[in-house]
Amino acid sequence: MRRSFAADDSTEGAPKAMAQFPPPQGSAVVTHEAQASTMTVLIAYLLFGLAALTQIGSSGLVVPAPLLTFIGVIGVIVAYVKRSDSRGTWVESHMTWLIRTFWWSTAWALIGFLVLAVFAIVLIGFALGPLIWAVVAIWVLYRVIKGIMYYKDRRPIPL
Repeated sequence: MRRSFAADDSTEGAPKAMAQFPPPQGSAVVTHEAQASTMTVLIAYLLFGLAALTQIGSSGLVVPAPLLTFIGVIGVIVAYVKRSDSRGTWVESHMTWLIRTFWWSTAWALIGFLVLAVFAIVLIGFALGPLIWAVVAIWVLYRVIKGIMYYKDRRPIPL
């Protein structure tokens, strides 16, 4: 005996309607603004990463802070300008992450400059200042990589 799984066996030759399934949880229509915000944060990450790699490549001797270069300043301006567009989304945490990265790296660069200036008298400052700048560049690169890993999964960064 054959069993039929059709809801109504009387319409044997007619095509069966597909079941209506609700959309998956969390799926929403992607607006143009949301898409622009996600692309903007990716651009900011790329600018920050490029600034950090440029700093590491120059051994910390050209600019004391990786994000105080022209590239890094453009990246933080982009993050500040577009942060309001991403309010209430997972992208907002990434913008805040990048802005904090900029200001903390700037503070540590200034500390490196002070160490260089104060301890240059005993010659150890000439080694410690650039060492601090190189560590800051590596730290910025770490934060960029960590941020991009969260970004690719479309998750907010825990702040």
